[in-house]
Amino acid sequence: MVLDLLAKKYQLKFEKNKGPSRTAQFSLENRTVLLMKPLTFMNLSGQAVKAMVSKKRIYDLATLLVICDDINLPFAELRLRGSGSAGGQKGLISIISQLGTTGFARLRVGIGRDFSDASDYVLSPFLKQERKELPLVLQQSAEAVESFVLQGLDYTMSRYNKNILGAESDPSH
Repeated sequence: MVLDLLAKKYQLKFEKNKGPSRTAQFSLENRTVLLMKPLTFMNLSGQAVKAMVSKKRIYDLATLLVICDDINLPFAELRLRGSGSAGGQKGLISIISQLGTTGFARLRVGIGRDFSDASDYVLSPFLKQERKELPLVLQQSAEAVESFVLQGLDYTMSRYNKNILGAESDPSH
């Protein structure tokens, strides 16, 4: 959803590649930005990321930003890190496995943990109140992506690592 918002803002269309992804590319203040959506199942998304990293010859993984949802963060909590564990997120597990490193940035977008079965929960629609708040969450997430490209990791972490609705974060995370 974050990539769709960026694509809309920059009037982009995602194109099918020969590999397992769709991509859109644009320039942001003379920096080339490649948006990539894996076409694999989430728990195999590392295959698509590895294929694109190889195809585009991305040697500096510090320029890679993976965006994922996170059930371990409260709804609307943004958490950007420059590296780290997968934290149980199956897409990140796959990417780490395929790239052989945890050394890439990831923007986790909290979707909450109000469920008994995680797979049913992440595939279900947002609650009514969340649907009202979702545009702001997506906007802030898209701005965090732009900030990462233009301002770098440290600045973006200091500005966007928070619950954008002002809710208190669970200190155990």
